[in-house]
Amino acid sequence: MEEFLSSNGVQYVHHDLATDQPAVEHLKGLGIKSVPVTIIDGEQVIIGYYPKKLIPALKLDIKVDLSVKTSWMAEKYGIVLQAAMRAAGQVSQPQLDEQVPWRPASLRDTIMHILSFPELAWLSHETGSMSADDMAASNQRLGDVNTVVQICEYGERVRSGVTGFLNSGNADAFDRVVPAHYGGEVTVVELLNIILSHSTHHLKQVYHHLENNLGMTLDRPATDGDLDGIVTPTALI
Repeated sequence: MEEFLSSNGVQYVHHDLATDQPAVEHLKGLGIKSVPVTIIDGEQVIIGYYPKKLIPALKLDIKVDLSVKTSWMAEKYGIVLQAAMRAAGQVSQPQLDEQVPWRPASLRDTIMHILSFPELAWLSHETGSMSADDMAASNQRLGDVNTVVQICEYGERVRSGVTGFLNSGNADAFDRVVPAHYGGEVTVVELLNIILSHSTHHLKQVYHHLENNLGMTLDRPATDGDLDGIVTPTALI
């Protein structure tokens, strides 16, 4: 738990749920199942990264407008998705079908995870959500995408769709607020920013697996410079 006083004179208490079990139990007692969550004065609950609610509630004198980052996100998505497809192209079908060491999923599942989550985030401006049910339906819909060729064809469709959307200048679609498994209630462009970090983190895990477990030299991997500005967890696994 960390306590600090902000520049606007409001006292904040930050809880790390990875280490603060009492905070976890407190949230369970309130019936809160999603994070991040902000609780103000013990009464007002705001679930998710939702600046339109958080800024006035916390009396912050700031403006958050991720729409100005859309061209940057389009570029980074192009890099990450193409890198994931190149990684898929390096492995054999047996290696693709084999379970990875860090999660109960195959390498195919992990690479499809990198590609499919951006599609779900992008399409949320039409579907209205990126929920657990949406993710389960996506997994079922993509169940027959198994070979390297199929994965790369699908990945290219996602790359084209996501980057085209981000470069479209469609402010209404960018600003649509959707409920999401990641981030709570967020705008579509905020969700795409979150999922960019999520997919990049998994790409780094795939790189580690190919190099250290499969003994491969990566084919034109995304560099630190390519991924500059994308925030990912410090811990790889």
